[in-house]
Amino acid sequence: MNELAGKHIVLGLSGGVACYKSAELCRLLIKAGATVQVIMTEAAAQFITPVTMQALSNRTVYLSQWDAREPNNMPHINATRQGDRHADAILVAPASADFIAQLAQGRASELLGLMCLARPIDKVPLLLAPAMNREMWAHPATQRNLAQVADDGATLLGVGNGLQACGETGDGRMLEPADILEDLIAFFQPKLLRGQRVLVTAGPTYEAIDPVRGITNRSSGKMGFAIARAAREAGADVTLVAGPVHLPTPRGVRRMDVRSAQEMQRAVESEVLHASVFVATAAVADWRPASVAEQKIKKDGSGKPPALDFVENDDILAGVAQSSRAKSGALYCVGFAAESHELLAHAQAKRVRKGVPLLVGNIGPATFGQDDNALLLVDERGTKELSRADKLNLARQLVTEIALRLTK
Repeated sequence: MNELAGKHIVLGLSGGVACYKSAELCRLLIKAGATVQVIMTEAAAQFITPVTMQALSNRTVYLSQWDAREPNNMPHINATRQGDRHADAILVAPASADFIAQLAQGRASELLGLMCLARPIDKVPLLLAPAMNREMWAHPATQRNLAQVADDGATLLGVGNGLQACGETGDGRMLEPADILEDLIAFFQPKLLRGQRVLVTAGPTYEAIDPVRGITNRSSGKMGFAIARAAREAGADVTLVAGPVHLPTPRGVRRMDVRSAQEMQRAVESEVLHASVFVATAAVADWRPASVAEQKIKKDGSGKPPALDFVENDDILAGVAQSSRAKSGALYCVGFAAESHELLAHAQAKRVRKGVPLLVGNIGPATFGQDDNALLLVDERGTKELSRADKLNLARQLVTEIALRLTK
């Protein structure tokens, strides 16, 4: 997706070995549809050449305030605004300890710092991806400077933890380019759920028969993970309860992994006490084996399959929807229904049966595991279709619909 289409990003590089990641970050920004103007400090040029960044951005790279290529000799002004057109953001990655100190003190000894100081604060946001040694990161002076630049309006993207170029291990690594891109995309999303605490379930459950066999379903969890990401982008505090899937956790989302329906139920009952929105996308097994064999069940030579007895699992969504918090309006519940036929009729019946204000239907199994889908929203006022699109796009549309219902 061209999620940054039409955005103009000024990418600043200050000195640090993490500059090697900035090349990949520039490429990802371009791939996402942004135009990128690179501004480097002289120290940054010791780690990666301006030629490399110019080739990747396809634009002139600036290092000096005195660059004669600018007719008015004002690259610190021109980089962030051309007439009425302003840059959509300045992203400094890496932001070294020294550069952050300069920002905190309002110094402008180089072009990059001067540009940040001269930007229209109300029109051009500043995002920082710090990168430094773990001791530099933990130093009280650095932490004071970080607090100061945050108070001055900059957005801090945080740091990674792991092995550093110096050979030490700890906090201070620059985030990976893909993570920075995800944070930047999230930054531009409307904060429709700011202040809300959202609980999402996703994926299948696995009901064991014996130590090596079990019953599950084809749910990939992609829709639920997309909703968790979209809710976080919208400013919510998000917890994701995930069945057995192989998907990366969305940035900023707290994840709890479970296997069985009973494990998912216990996790939901614990977490929903703190939630204001519950979105149940998980394909929870309706039944489970009445007992689990302690050892693998072997063939007995009769040609007959083993007799298995099943018991019904509790309905997690219905139970939450009937809770006192949901009935009082303190908790808004959203259910999902994957149907093989007669989607509208089944979705309407399921909404009433489970007692939820909003039921989201889709046709399966064709959409299972796919990256796109189409949704049907059913509530007491009627229905609304969300046309086929990638699941993250649909998730953002659904988050908008949820936010509208919360305000009403």
